Amino acid sequence: MADQQQVILFDLPSQPPCKAWSLNPWKTRLLLNFKNIPYKTEWLEYPDIAPRLSPHLPPNEEGSAYTIPTVILPSGKYVTDSKVIAEQLQALYPTPHIDLASPYQAKMEELMPQLMKSFRPVYLPLIPKSLLNEKSRPYWYDTRGKLLGMEVDDFGRENGGEKTWGKVEPVVKAVTALMKENPNGPFFEGKQVVYADLVWGAFLIFLKRMGQGVFDEMLKRSGDKAVHEALLEGLEKWTDRDDH
Repeated sequence: MADQQQVILFDLPSQPPCKAWSLNPWKTRLLLNFKNIPYKTEWLEYPDIAPRLSPHLPPNEEGSAYTIPTVILPSGKYVTDSKVIAEQLQALYPTPHIDLASPYQAKMEELMPQLMKSFRPVYLPLIPKSLLNEKSRPYWYDTRGKLLGMEVDDFGRENGGEKTWGKVEPVVKAVTALMKENPNGPFFEGKQVVYADLVWGAFLIFLKRMGQGVFDEMLKRSGDKAVHEALLEGLEKWTDRDDH
């Protein structure tokens, strides 16, 4: 592995045709594309993540023991967690530079956990139906059911709909307000891409992959869908590579 000439990105496959869909791997994929770093994707179904990664990494201290994204750097080193990966890639491939610690990044790190928690009744039931292959579905239902303390579909039925969107709306409107602070757009800091743009762009792609209806509803709740559409358009040159 020491003579490896490109990064290997571990990502989660979708139902055919296989395309990247998961939020956190998309952060890494976008950064690799932005920096034009040579890489290839190794697709891992959920039950295969731990067996593949455990010989090379210690388990995570919190949450799932082994997670995606993980990368193998050209040196053969395994690195996990999208933010840690970003720091390592920035050090290895300093150009083009991207600000990993802009003020917008700190704000997004506050808002994203709120948004994802509020949004769970929508995305937790949708992912296995819309995106996962048969091999990963039992894993999803088992692990997420244990996390919730109830069946995933029951959780969605009891807490979804307007209950969910009413909680999501103020958080996504807060993101919209951040994006509108700089009128020169389409990015948080105007014409300059920062890592916060990749984080939010990854989330918007995740929404689209779940279904146009989910994407449209989130943008309707955002207060100004145009700024989010403009950000995605601005990122297009780095979102095209989604299947290899």
